[in-house]
Amino acid sequence: MDSHKITVPEIMGMKSAGEKIACLTAYDWCFAALLDQVGLDIVLVGDSASMVYAGYETTIPITMEQMLYHTQCVSRGVKRALLIADMPFLSFQISPEETLRNAGRFLKEGRAEGVKIEGGEPMAETIHRITDVGIPVMGHLGLTPQSIKVFGGYRIRGKDEREAEILKNDARILEQAGVFALVLEKIPATLAKEISGSIAIPTIGIGAGPDCDGQILVTHDLLGLFEEFKPKFVRKYAELAKTMRDAFSNYVKDVKSGTFPSSRESF
Repeated sequence: MDSHKITVPEIMGMKSAGEKIACLTAYDWCFAALLDQVGLDIVLVGDSASMVYAGYETTIPITMEQMLYHTQCVSRGVKRALLIADMPFLSFQISPEETLRNAGRFLKEGRAEGVKIEGGEPMAETIHRITDVGIPVMGHLGLTPQSIKVFGGYRIRGKDEREAEILKNDARILEQAGVFALVLEKIPATLAKEISGSIAIPTIGIGAGPDCDGQILVTHDLLGLFEEFKPKFVRKYAELAKTMRDAFSNYVKDVKSGTFPSSRESF
């Protein structure tokens, strides 16, 4: 395994070098260790844990303490990739001072190397405050799941001209505020291409077309483990939910029939 540690400046330099940035999510040590062995550039401890790990319908319920726990678990498995933690709902919206304290906890207690914050211009002052003290911040525009109650659903963002202009302006403002990279979620591919070409920092797409500087997916979606929500932008590289159900079912049959454990599996 490559022992080289990916850093924020390297991620930023990958854009100018024309090297695509590969990112996935993790929520525990086992997945994190596997992900770190395959050449990923960024591992995100996503607040998507609220849905794929805890079973909630949105990302809103997950707490600061729960996200810290997931980040601690993941940090023990990630040795190479850059480790970023999602700041959960209400951990960064109240004040820049409280945001700074919570972001610092992700680095100090969670052993993350940066945090991700949703939102555009309203978050610029807060992001500037955090980056000023040396905490790397990844931005997030477009479909921001923590605002799902305002949006009223998971529809594509930036389709109309007014919203597209807001997103383009937000991207420039976040770059000026100091974010090192910017997630663009569920926006038209043409808009994502335009934003990517207008800022010097890398863009990471999720449902934003092929012209972003990198891509991210929720790992449980990629593996076919999470079956409740099937976005168009997810490419499934496996169907592990079926594989796991088959394995569990065969175990139950073997126990019920008395064929497990066998003499070989006994002392």
